[in-house]
Parts: sequence; structure tokens; C-alpha cells
Amino acid sequence: MLGKHTSPQAVPGHPAAWLSPGIFYLGLSFLGWVGLLQGHPQCLDYGPPFRPPLHLEFCSDYDSFGCCDQHKDHRIAARYWDIMNYFDLKGHELCGGYIKDILCQECSPYAAHLYDAENPQTPLRNLPGLCSDYCSAFHHNCRAAISLLTSDRSLRETHEKDGARFCHLLNLPDEDYCFPNVLRNSQLNRNLGVVAEDQQGCLQLCLAEVANGLRNPVAMVHAGDHTHRFFVAEQVGVVWVYLPDGSRLEQPFLDLKSMVLTTPWIGDERGFLGLAFHPRFRRNRKFYIYYSCLGKRKVEKIRISEMKVSLSDPNKADPKSERVILEIDEPASNHNGGQLLFGLDGCLYIFTGDGGQAGDPFGKFGNAQNKSSLLGKVLRIDVNGAGTDGRRYRVPLDNPFVSEPGAHPAVYAYGVRNMWRCAVDRGDPVTRQGRGRMFCGDVGQNKFEEVDLIIKGGNYGWRAKEGFECYDKKLCRNASLDDILPIYAYGHEVGKSVTGGYVYRGCESPNLNGLYIFGDFMSGRLMALQEDRKTKKWRKRDICLGNATCAFPGLISTYSKFIISFAEDEAGELYFLATSYPSAYAPHGSIYKFVDPSRRAPPGKCRYKPVPVKTKTKKIHFQPLATTVLDLLKEEESQKAARRSSNATLASQKGSPKKPTSPTSRQKSSRGPGAKKKGRVWSPGPQGRGKQNPHSRSAGGRQVAERKSPGRSQHIHEETETGSDRKAARTFILGVPPPPLPLRRPGPWTQARLADWGCHVSATAQGGVQVRWPQSQGRAWEARGPPSLAAAGDDRSGATAPPTGRPA
Repeated sequence: MLGKHTSPQAVPGHPAAWLSPGIFYLGLSFLGWVGLLQGHPQCLDYGPPFRPPLHLEFCSDYDSFGCCDQHKDHRIAARYWDIMNYFDLKGHELCGGYIKDILCQECSPYAAHLYDAENPQTPLRNLPGLCSDYCSAFHHNCRAAISLLTSDRSLRETHEKDGARFCHLLNLPDEDYCFPNVLRNSQLNRNLGVVAEDQQGCLQLCLAEVANGLRNPVAMVHAGDHTHRFFVAEQVGVVWVYLPDGSRLEQPFLDLKSMVLTTPWIGDERGFLGLAFHPRFRRNRKFYIYYSCLGKRKVEKIRISEMKVSLSDPNKADPKSERVILEIDEPASNHNGGQLLFGLDGCLYIFTGDGGQAGDPFGKFGNAQNKSSLLGKVLRIDVNGAGTDGRRYRVPLDNPFVSEPGAHPAVYAYGVRNMWRCAVDRGDPVTRQGRGRMFCGDVGQNKFEEVDLIIKGGNYGWRAKEGFECYDKKLCRNASLDDILPIYAYGHEVGKSVTGGYVYRGCESPNLNGLYIFGDFMSGRLMALQEDRKTKKWRKRDICLGNATCAFPGLISTYSKFIISFAEDEAGELYFLATSYPSAYAPHGSIYKFVDPSRRAPPGKCRYKPVPVKTKTKKIHFQPLATTVLDLLKEEESQKAARRSSNATLASQKGSPKKPTSPTSRQKSSRGPGAKKKGRVWSPGPQGRGKQNPHSRSAGGRQVAERKSPGRSQHIHEETETGSDRKAARTFILGVPPPPLPLRRPGPWTQARLADWGCHVSATAQGGVQVRWPQSQGRAWEARGPPSLAAAGDDRSGATAPPTGRPA
């Protein structure tokens, strides 16, 4: 999972670009958006068009797809007849068609563009944009109707005097989008209402930011109690409650930081990893957790426990209610699995890793192929009662290996490496097709990542196979022909650590129904699998973000690169959890909701009424951090206006006599050869003492090594790290953001502080680390310099090396 080749760098050859460290951007460059934004399907309520659930009797041109439901269609028809009451029979024949066309443009899938309403900040037109020929004919034949159609003074004044002026006011810059040309444009209407694709076939979706400031959010689940709350678990062991209005409760639902084993090191896979609510949670208040801990003699374990919600506060877990159900020793610190979920049968499914290191080296065949081991397995247990032999769970009698000698009876499937994020398909909302299927992403070793469908008694091949190919050739030759192959596998040129997702079964984006949406932790790619129901084969589709189709209020086109998990809310809408810095203590995690900008559900279809829940702690209202596409467009327009103004000012100053320069000002501005401009000095505070460096110079009692930044005129004064506290400090004389800086390896506490500042830390060949300061802080550094490591204090943990056993 989080430890798979975790170096926060872009993947070579990937089509995406970086906006800033850890922020991912897919799609077109922003400079090309303005030209492409001249018209995209959007309604006057700033949402995507939809398919009307009932027949439209009046504006029947938009019966199959548009922006009107039957209620709005009736309202437009009523207004039409109110207007037509002012006309005689000849007026009906001459003007009825024009007036109906104009009124029905509110139902056009391009209504927002026709009425200049794509941006909520711009004023709405009274009349839609009409093509010049159509407008001229309308003005010539039915100018008397204009005062009945609009209250706009300028339009009413011009229509009597000047038809050309009137049509100029209704003109749109792009004639392809004016009415009626927009109906005739086959390119605009060819794929109207389906998920938009770019030239490479990449599905064009958008995102809405719903939460941020989280420390490696590993799971988001709902309780199934109709409250529509969702519970977000951080890797450090804290679970937060989010309410349907988007706010978060100030006090956590659960805090197990003192018990959960994890560190701030990038890629540490241990921690709080799984959370699931009992299917009968409303009655029994039970939920289940999966986390790493230290047992007796400091043996690392994974622990699965049952807990209950407090009787006095439905948003608080009872900390004294923990009942350990299962503990499994972990021979290494990686490959910890971490998924818990309940199947349709009411049983709890537990997904464990193979024990860690690389290649599953434990025993003759590895843990995953050893059915007596609980590692590298899918386990299935009944938590509704105690079993035999002192077990705190029952083993379902229909488990596949109950009667097999030597096999653990809880094993449901085996031969898995490190399944990271699994989900149960809710099934098609109408036909229920697919209901109960269980999808998992299984993280690969050196070559392949895979997506699997979990089948009772299935052997998924590891370590004999990786993806569709052999890994251990000796075991592979002897492998059973009945091994379960992935439904999809991809190579490491695409990504290096799969994050399993969900089949979309929500209401708001009907085009996505049946798509299995997942991603890759390392590359930041979002992908989808689409099933061919006849052949039962799955076709992979890339998901792209960031082009002009996302120019809706509240939608964004960037996301944090490292995709940790996917989630489904109680209504079935789909989310993913990601961070820009994959450390368990770094508060850079965010949650994003998928939105299809091409089509939505009809108004009113997706409404639900959450069961009210009492809250006893303060609500913290959500403050988005990501910049919306509309704000980016607004900023681009402002920059263009500023450039135009600047060019106009320069043009006006051209040719005007220059003001003579005074001797005093000339003396101030001139410098002799070799003179250097003074830089602002930022003082880092108290420093530690150390041994004298032969290449250093004394600076006020401190030992400071001086070096020059390559290709820059600025000096960088670097204090050496000395003493057991390993305090570090940097003093910069800056005019630009600094280059990457080498440090001796800090302990976890200091690294957590670096993560808080958004720094990117990577290992060096000399055994230390390199700190890359975020580019976005450049302007702040010009004024005051970057943050001081000395201010962070010493490393209290004493750890000087990352945990062992990371995946190769």
C-alpha cells in the first residue's frame, strides 16, 4: 500500500503535468481552456443537462436530453400561451414558431451558453443568443413580440429603431453555438449526454473537494444508519465524523494514537488501516477496526477488534468497549493488508497481506500459498457469536476449507500478496445485476498490478504468479490450472501500486453506472474498467481531469497525487482519498467527489432526507483549498486585462520625453564592477554547537559552512548538524526559492515537521536525506526565508532509519 516505491516525484513519460509539488493535473493546459470554453453543455441552474424522466409535450425538441423536466416544460408552455393571447390568427401563424423556439432555449443542453450564464457571477441574458439571419427574420416579422418576451430596456428601445443593433445585442461570439445553428452542429450533438472523451479516448470527469487537512486518510465509510454521516480514518489512528452538510465535528469519533503503530516515515505501511460498521449497526452500535500494534516482547501484530458507539453520544466511540477478535503476528513491517468489509451474507471479510519483505520468502511456498497461515488471505468470519477453541468469532460452516486437514477454517481465498482496498458491488439500481460481487486491488511486486474478483475458495496465484505472468518459475510450473486470473492487470509503466476502488452505483451521475473506478497510489492515475456483459471481459479506460468540461461552480481540475483509498457514501456517490505527501503525520490529505459534467440525474431524483443525529461538539465548517476551474478562468481573464492595460500604458509613454535623471538618483542606482546587491537575511534562532569544520568560518560563535548555490549569486549559509539533538537550521539570503538541500537523516519527529511545511524529503546516496522546499512558498521566502528546522526542536523518538521490510 503506502510503502510501494514511495518517492514523491513525477513518473517519467506520464502525460500529466505538475502544478505544484504533490498536486496532480490531468488534461489540457490551462492556457488552452479559454478558447475551448466557448460552449459546453450546461443548464441555467449551472448544472449539467439530463434526460427527462417524462415526455415533454411543448419543448419536444429536448424530449430526450436537455435542461427541462415536465414541470418546467408546462411552465414554458403557459408563458407561451400568455404571450400568444396578444396576437390575432395571422400573428399566431407568423410569430408562433419564433416565440416557441426562443422560449424553449431554456431547455437546450447549451442553455447556459445561449443565455451567457456559464459563470454565476455574470448577468443573465433576457433572451438567448440568436444567429444573425434568424434574428433578422424574427425582428422583421415579429418585432412586436419583443416587448412581451423581455423587460430589458436596451432591447426594447433598439427593436423599434434598428434591427441590426437589436441583433448585435443578441449576437454570440461563436456562431456555432447561437440558435438555431447549435441544433444543426453534428460535432456538438454527436455524443451529447454520454461521458465526454478526449482524442485519446480518456473519460472526462470532474471533482469536487469535500475535505482537506487530513493525515493520510486511509478509509472513509458510512454507518448505513440513514444519517448520511461518513467516518474518515487517518493512518495515525484517529477517526473523524463528517455530517451531511459537509462540516466536521471538532472532537474525533475515535482516537487510538497511543495504541496504533506507525511512524512519520514516507511509505510506512503500518497504522490504522481498516474500519467497517456492522450491518445492524442501528440496533447493536457495533463497528470493527483493523490496525497495527506492538504485542508482548514488542512483536508487531495486526489486530482486528470490535467496538461500540457510546450510549450518550452517537458521534463518539466508547473507548472501553474494545473486544479483540483476532491478532496475527507480522514477520515484517510491510504488506499489512488492512481491508474490512461485510458481505451480503452478513459475514465479516478480512484481507491480510503476505507478511512483508519481498517475494513472500516465508517457508517453502510462502505464506500466501500456505492455507494454515492467516497471511496473504481473504478471511471470512461470523462476528455475531463466539466459536469453539476460545475463538471470539464463529467460522461459517460453508467456508471452503473447513474440512481440509491443516487448513485454517477461516480462510475464504488465498494466494494474495497485499490486497489494498476492496469493495462490494451494490448492483444495478434497476436490475440488481452485479450485486454482491467483491472487487479488490492486489499490489504487485516488480512488474504488475492487478484487479481481482474474489471467489469462494479461489487461489489468486501469488507467489507463483504476478498478474498474468509467472513470478516464481518453479512454483508456476507446478501451479494449478484453476488459479483465478485477474480481471485486469497493468505494468509498472502505468503505475506501481494499485488502489482498489468501487463500481459506481450512485444516482447523481447515471452515465457512470457499472464502471469500476480505481487508481494507482504511485503514478496518481485514475482508471475505470467497463464490463462487456456478453464476453464477460473488462475494458480499461483512463480518466482525465482538467479540461473545459469542468467549468461548473465548485468543480476543480487538480488533486493530490498519492491516491490512498476510494470510498462510497450512503447514497452511493463515489469519492477518493489522496495526499500530496504520503507520511502518516502530514496533514496534506484531501477527499474528492467524482462528478460527471456531461449528464446528471433529473432534478429531484436524488434527494434524500438524512435521519437527524444529535451533536454535542462544535461543527467545523468546510473551507475548500483547491482553486475551482471558474476561478482559474477568472484569474486568467484578469491577467489578460492587466497585460492589455500595461501594454496600453507603455504605448502611451512611447515617444514622450524622458524625465532627466538627477545626479543623486544616478549615484544611487549605479554600482561599481563586482558590487553585489544586499539580500535580506533571515535569522533561524538558537543554534546547536558542534565540532569545528575545517572549511567553515565562525559566525557569532556558530559553526557555519559556506557554499554557493550552483548558477546563482546568492550565498547559502548552512549550519552543520551536531549533537544528540540533531538540530538543523538554514539561513538563506534569498531572492528566489532555494535549491534542494542535503541534510543528515532526521528522526520521525523532525520529518513530521518537514511534512507539515509541505517539504519533500528523499534519500541520498550518502545515507542522508534531501529536502526540496515547495515552490509555492517562493514569494514568502523572499520576504522572510523558509521555516527553520531548529524551530522544530529535537527528535524525541530517537529513530534514525526508516522501518525495514519495505517492498522492493
